[in-house]
Amino acid sequence: MTGILQRLHGLSQGPIARATVRTSAVLGLRLVAQAATLLIVARMLGPASFGAFAGMASLAVVLGALTTFGTHLLLLREVSSAPDAPPVWLARALATSLVCGTLLLLGYLTLTLPWLRPPGMQVSALVAIGISDILALPLLLLPASMRQGMGQIARSQLLIVLPQGLRLVAACAVLVWQPADVLTAYAHAYALAALACLPIAARTLPHGLPPWREWRLPSLSQWRETSGFAALNLSAMGPSELDKTVAMRLIPATAAGTYAAGTRVLGPLVLPVLAMMLSALPRLFREHAGGTHSTRLFRATLLVALLYGMLAAVTLWLAAPFFVWLFGTRYAGLATTLHWLALAVPGLALWNVVSNLLLTHNHAWMRFGIEIGGLLTMGGAAFLLRGHAERGMALALAGAEYAMVLLGLLILWKTQKIQT
Repeated sequence: MTGILQRLHGLSQGPIARATVRTSAVLGLRLVAQAATLLIVARMLGPASFGAFAGMASLAVVLGALTTFGTHLLLLREVSSAPDAPPVWLARALATSLVCGTLLLLGYLTLTLPWLRPPGMQVSALVAIGISDILALPLLLLPASMRQGMGQIARSQLLIVLPQGLRLVAACAVLVWQPADVLTAYAHAYALAALACLPIAARTLPHGLPPWREWRLPSLSQWRETSGFAALNLSAMGPSELDKTVAMRLIPATAAGTYAAGTRVLGPLVLPVLAMMLSALPRLFREHAGGTHSTRLFRATLLVALLYGMLAAVTLWLAAPFFVWLFGTRYAGLATTLHWLALAVPGLALWNVVSNLLLTHNHAWMRFGIEIGGLLTMGGAAFLLRGHAERGMALALAGAEYAMVLLGLLILWKTQKIQT
């Protein structure tokens, strides 16, 4: 017990802890914006329409993970090593993101329009969702990654929080307007909020935008290097995003909407763990580049994630009736759904740590395999438990998260990254 307390005390006194506190404050703004937007949109749309919107948006977010094709992580690595130098990878990242994002948007529409479009959803709404989550938001990762590499973690997260704040404004505007087709109106406002952030983000670049004549796609060898990061970006979204799309196809529309509302509560719960790992990433990259590894840091972050995840799970369980009151009577069964989803919270927190440890220590493809396995586990379990509606989806998600954590820890232990 004394050793555990010493590790926690040491972690609480270091620069990572101080950066975590600052980043948590910014992520607190994100939490407020996300929570307020979620409540307004969920109540405004109702379970069936909200489930449809969440399912289509989740699919767009997953595809949008490929837009930068991993170049934002190489940009982060470059800036972490030389914070004051103009980044060479920025021009390549911009060109890559625009080309890949356009192709992915066309693929998204090709997939959703004939097969996945929910009844009643307009084509323009799907296009708006795709533009927002496949083109606009991934581009914001580039200036955010640069700020993160410079050690300005809180500033980097402000760029990520900005569209959340504007989406809250958009949701309020639609609520006051009360159009006949609320879903389509909000989808359009959703896209405009993301697009409005791009010129603001461009002005935050330390060295400005590179001249467009310098924008070049990566070479063949560089494509091979970025492909691993791109695959990771895609797989990382798997169980915790595509579950909404799976729910939309496997369980009744109202149940899918209730489940989607419940899972949107989970993300903000693990924001402090996300802040901790965002603060630790530059150090982890530098240590790996220098050939050193901090076993103490590994253990401390895992321990913090476990303890916090358990506390957050208990809090969610106890607060379930409060969320039912917030979302309204149309979300019947939300309390039970949140009780089952609470089982997944420690797994979500731990995987946030384990996945980053795998990433920064040359286990990128192992992490990819684990996350693809987690996605298949979630999908298979959801199919087998589809008769249990929201409860079955919650159990499928929890099972996938814990399976990924256990396998990731086994790999780290076998490769002597976290051995005693």
